Amino acid sequence: MPKLKPGTIIPTTKEDADIQVGIDADPDAYSLSDQEWEKVKPLVRIGRPKAEVTKERITIRLSHDVVTKFRATGAGWQTRMDLALRQYILEHPLSS
Repeated sequence: MPKLKPGTIIPTTKEDADIQVGIDADPDAYSLSDQEWEKVKPLVRIGRPKAEVTKERITIRLSHDVVTKFRATGAGWQTRMDLALRQYILEHPLSS
């Protein structure tokens, strides 16, 4: 079960049963059976799918003016910075 936010009130068994009676009485609402939930589960997607090529999270200190210039280019600036570094490596092979 996921962590609940502070102040979350969980209904008692009786309250839960009363809620269910109300749901059952509503012609526009219904509860899914366990079998129906099994059919639904594959449709539920949490988060975005895993990328084929993943990147490594690091901490790096860069000059303020460099970061400012890249940020000014808008969304995706970190990807553009990655491409600029990749281009530099291709043009200036580093010795191992």
